Amino acid sequence: MFLCDYIAIDDFRREIHTLLNRGESVHQLQRAVYSGKVAPERGRRRDEMKAISGSHALLTNIVLAWNTARMHEVVERLKRDGIPVEDEWLRRIGPAHFSHVNFRGTMRFGVEKFAAALIQRVPGQAARLVS
Repeated sequence: MFLCDYIAIDDFRREIHTLLNRGESVHQLQRAVYSGKVAPERGRRRDEMKAISGSHALLTNIVLAWNTARMHEVVERLKRDGIPVEDEWLRRIGPAHFSHVNFRGTMRFGVEKFAAALIQRVPGQAARLVS
């Protein structure tokens, strides 16, 4: 049924291609976020693999969230200025662009204000991250 719909219905085929392109855009972003190598002594234990994978996903999601917020601001400004923005057009754009992101610079995230929520302190032991 899927193949029949795919071949026979132009709008359905176009929608599938849009979804596939969006997924590939996210994969390109993930490759841009992480282009290095994991040192041989890293990533062997399960907790190290989880930390590496989680950090990679977090950075990818930060870029997606930033782009989404900026795109929303631009759309709202256009609407406020009386410039019409079609919902059909908005539906087709995605937040996975990254040419404006410097992945090689030093990044600083102000997590100090969230430290109490992120770190559990156990009496007599070093602080550990909440999992």
